[in-house]
Formats: sequence, structure tokens, C-alpha cells
Amino acid sequence: MFRSIRAGVRRPLRPLLALAVAAFLAVAGVQTAASPARAATAQACDVYATGGTPCAAAYSTVHALFAAYNGPLYQIQRASDSSKTDIGVLSAGDYANGPAQVSFCTGTTCTITKIYDQTSHHNDMPISWGGFWKGPGPNGSDVGADAMALPVTVNGHQVFGVKVRPGVGYRIDSTVGVPTGSQPEGIYMVTSSNYYNSQCCFDFGSAETDHSDDGNATMNAIEWGNACWFGGCTGPGPWVEADLENGMYSTNRGPNNADNPGVSHPFVSAWEKNNGTSNFTLKNGDATTGGLTTTYSGGLPNGYSPMKVQPDVELGTGGDNSNGGQGEFFEGAVTTGFPSDATENAVQAAITATGYSAPPPPPGGAIHAVGAGKCLDVPNSSTTGGTQLQIYTCNGQSNQTFHRTSANEIQVTDAGTTMCLDANNKGTTAGTKVIIWSCNGQSNQQWNVNSNGTITGAQSGLCLDVSGASTANGALVQLWTCNGQSNQQWTIS
Repeated sequence: MFRSIRAGVRRPLRPLLALAVAAFLAVAGVQTAASPARAATAQACDVYATGGTPCAAAYSTVHALFAAYNGPLYQIQRASDSSKTDIGVLSAGDYANGPAQVSFCTGTTCTITKIYDQTSHHNDMPISWGGFWKGPGPNGSDVGADAMALPVTVNGHQVFGVKVRPGVGYRIDSTVGVPTGSQPEGIYMVTSSNYYNSQCCFDFGSAETDHSDDGNATMNAIEWGNACWFGGCTGPGPWVEADLENGMYSTNRGPNNADNPGVSHPFVSAWEKNNGTSNFTLKNGDATTGGLTTTYSGGLPNGYSPMKVQPDVELGTGGDNSNGGQGEFFEGAVTTGFPSDATENAVQAAITATGYSAPPPPPGGAIHAVGAGKCLDVPNSSTTGGTQLQIYTCNGQSNQTFHRTSANEIQVTDAGTTMCLDANNKGTTAGTKVIIWSCNGQSNQQWNVNSNGTITGAQSGLCLDVSGASTANGALVQLWTCNGQSNQQWTIS
């Protein structure tokens, strides 16, 4: 069901019938001709409805999740005068009006204050009031996301996702139509492996209305990150897990299976469904192409049957408002019923047709080691995580071209692969190697470029340092106690 735009207006039956037929054919695996107008294309919640498991709550800051939706997607507030505006779609069933946000926020900062539910239930999510664990906002509330922090491109349109940093949270406590108790429920969201951590909890789904831990089985949400709650995990993550309260489960025993070492896509589709008594299933996919991988489907953990889900939907925190998690959110929905595999496959096809892509990296430049007269360099243009940086004669090539992001990362892109400068193993002691690693948004990948010419690790406070004050090609780069010497001086061009 989609949010009503004008009460009492009767929509023509024929377009809706055609939409239903197209969605049915998609679920059945029958290929249909692509329509030139996006508004006529079945979106995720159209497909769910045709499969008999309609969306009970549907959210996106990127695009409409119903072909007929023509309402607001989210609300933003700017700092300069505290005024608010809704960001809607370009036309029914279309992409978000990103240029309207850019215009509204020019010369100031903007915060996402509400994410609208696109169903007729109006389960809109405002910023959460907090919970057992207090947020960083007024009176212990959570805070809203920076509206400009996550620009993305979909089919050539500039839009914005939700950058959930620790402390950001959205929640509605009195939903309508969302499954409760042991009623079956399906959930999906589109997120990213570019930004996550091991803290609790970057969740999307059902949680407790009192924002406290009400015991096992009182939550049913997707958790995204590399938290290994029970120990014994295989691989680095991140993983699609089920937060069922008092545990993030990759399987009914807790840790992931060995054949699921982690998911690495710039845009990830994450899936969880729970029949409330005997089965929960986890899947993931690349939100830009291909199908789905099932990482677990089986019984609920001991002590979790039947489920006791409450009428609450949250984004960004744990059920008790644990707010140390971080992640990126582009779209997601909660459905009634236990969606079939065929329906989820068809929804995945609708997601990949959205056209997610990252914007090109901003123009970069060299980072010059003042004392050596050379440049920061990734040896042999490597894209292998763990490669330690060095200095080398400046040559203007891509392995010496770095750019800073709004999240204080320093990134380097070579052969289409973007990596981040990283303090190895989150080290905070002098001598810690400075390496490249997959960008994950954690504090050991955040750097301060200071007016005194130093570059310091945000986590450690230590200085980027050429080992031994060497001036030779191949001299390695590390973290070291700041001492004012020339081997800790850098300029960026």
C-alpha cells in the first residue's frame, strides 16, 4: 500500500491492472519489455504486494518504492534559519528531487529530521527520543543525519542517502499494520560495505516501543556490520545479521558459517524474514547487479520461539537505543507475511534496475613529504588491503593521488578500486603502520590535516611520519609521536 496523496481521488483501473500484471510476470520469472517511463515500472513494494506480502512500512531517501507514489520522501531542516522542507520525487514513481535539497541547503548545513513512510499507514520515522542508552541530542535524544553527507547517483540523478554515524537514530513507536507478536514478517534494506563498524547496532526493522531491552524475541531487525556478538566468527565481515534482541545472529547458534566470510559491495541489498515460530532466513546481494545469496535459513535460536515483536520500526540503533553502530541507508521496507523466494528475487531485480552508482571521487592531489621532497605513494599501485604506504619520487600517477572526504578519510583510487588510509589494526602506539584498507568509516581511517603541516590520526592523535626521517625512495610511513620534525611535515596539492 502506498501513501495516499489526495483523498477521494479514484485512480483509473487499467494502469493499476497493467502494473499488477507486470509485477506478477516479474515474480514468475517472465521477462517483460522495459517501459521508457520509470513511473510505469513496478517498484519493490509493488512486487511485494503482487506476491501477497505487502509492504507495511516503506522508506527511501533515494526514490519511490511504489510506481504510483508521488508524496514526500523525507524532511530536512537547515541550520541557518531552522526552516524545514520536504524532499519529494521528481514525478510519480520517480527519483528523489536531489537538486531541491542542494538549493535549500546551499551556504548552510542540513539535517534529515524525518523519513516518510510511503505506504498508506503513514508510519513516518522522526528522530528517536533516545532510550535506555542516551543519545547525544537534547535530553538524551538521538540526532538526525547530515543531509548532505551521502551523495549518490541513480541513473544519472543526484540523490542522497542517510549517513548513520554513531548517535543518529530514527524511530516510530506506534506503527499501523506492521507485524507484531509471532506474525510473520519480511525486511529488506539497501546499505553499503563502505561504512560499518563492530558496535551495536546499525539496525533496520522492528524493535521495542519503550526503547529498552524487553527480552529475547522482542525484536526482529536486520543488523549490518562486523559485530561478532557470540565470538567464533569466520572472516572479517561485514555480515547481514538478525537482531532478535540479546544477540545479533548470523545463524541460530550465533556466529556465521565458514562460507560467509563477509559481504563487499558498494551497494548491498540485505534481507531477513522470520515466520515467528520456526524459521528465520538471511540473504544478501549486490544492489547493482545479480541475484541473492542465502547465508542462513533454518530454526530460530533457543528461547526465541515464539517471537514477541512489538509495533515499532527503527533505523540506526539497537532496540534499547544502543547507538554505537554506523552505516548507510538508501531504502528499505517491512512487509507483512513471509515473502517467497520468488518475490524476493523479483524485488532484487527491481532494486538492481534502480541504477545505484557512487559519484566520481572529488579531484585529488599529491601529498608531499616536505623533509624528503617526495610524495606519499602506494607501492606498485597495489590495491591489496594491508599494503604499507611509502614515499617515492613524485610522478603524478594515480597511486600518488589522494583525496579527502567529508568523513575525514584520505582515499586513493587505482584501477577502479578505492581504498582508505588506515592505522593498522586500529593501532594507537608509535610505530603503527599506515596502510591501505577497504573504507569502513571507522575512526582509525579518519585523519586531521592540521594548519601546522602535520597529518594526525583522529583515533590516536599520532602524526603521519616517514620512518627514521629517511629521504630515500621506499621509506615506509608510520604513525609516531608528534615532534615537529620535517619528516612529519606534509603539503597537499
